[in-house]
Amino acid sequence: MEHIKEKILVTGGGGFLGKAIVTRLVHGGDDVHSFSRSFYPELDIMGVRQFQGTLTDIMAVENACEGMDIIFHVAAKAGVFGKWEEYYQTNVTGTENIIRACRKHRVDRLVYTSSPSVIFDGRDMEGVNESVPCPSTYQAPYPKSKSMAEKKVISATSEELKTIILRPHLIWGPGDNHLLPGIIARSKRLKRVGDGTNLVDTIYIDNAAEAHLLAAKRLKQTPSLSGNIYFISQDEPVSLWEMVDDLLDAAGLPPVRGSVRAGTAEIAGRVLETIYSIFRIPKEPPMTRFMAKELATSHWFDISRAKHDLGYIPAVSTCQGLEKLRECLQSDFESTDR
Repeated sequence: MEHIKEKILVTGGGGFLGKAIVTRLVHGGDDVHSFSRSFYPELDIMGVRQFQGTLTDIMAVENACEGMDIIFHVAAKAGVFGKWEEYYQTNVTGTENIIRACRKHRVDRLVYTSSPSVIFDGRDMEGVNESVPCPSTYQAPYPKSKSMAEKKVISATSEELKTIILRPHLIWGPGDNHLLPGIIARSKRLKRVGDGTNLVDTIYIDNAAEAHLLAAKRLKQTPSLSGNIYFISQDEPVSLWEMVDDLLDAAGLPPVRGSVRAGTAEIAGRVLETIYSIFRIPKEPPMTRFMAKELATSHWFDISRAKHDLGYIPAVSTCQGLEKLRECLQSDFESTDR
């Protein structure tokens, strides 16, 4: 079947996941646009039209959304610590503005990038599916704001605006500007939290991007999927701390040495959050309560719904992804070393 060229907007098109989605769309022959706070020369080279602005600026959002066939809303404020107002404005108000712009300009499809952290209640989550409800309280602003945004998207779902929500977990791979740099920056002082046996899901960047394109395709082919939520991952839970060691090894760094009890880490997180809040330190603390629980618990998910409805199968295995990452990091190192 011949591909019908579409006009597509990706919010956060210059970011890690956004750029991977944009690249795939461009290669597929679509007319791709990006909405980000900054200008990205690499997108310009690909022929992507770039809109600059913030998600809280409704006029800028509406301008970017005009004439689009579908929107991938990927942009968000991430992190484990910070002012609630900033997370709310970007993740909740920003999503409301995207929805409002879709309605105004009659954009009939929206793929929203969420996070499995919206259902995390601090306990082990092993093989759970999309039926698990969100907790009543959160220990960090990011999952709380993403949960609220999810509800906005679900409430906006209608015949006029068809939606799908994706929950990728721990995206990694070449070009990662968040997870891997954070691990590398903490590598010398990083310690295992808990007994080190907890299993987690991750997802390689190419697989995460492909899942988004599949969601858009299925949403057009099968409108009855509208309003659904899907976990997406490598479909092979791994030991969190073995994965951290693998990522460090890919970067040419030694494995994590030493460990701390989960309870000790949580207490340290509480104290550090208090200190950073009182003294208004702008950086993220080296430990928070939310981080302590995430690092010590299992969280992996049943992705059978994504397999069945979207046809999602992770094409790049974790081993293959680690090798690709190693080659990329080695190439970057050699380029810098010249």
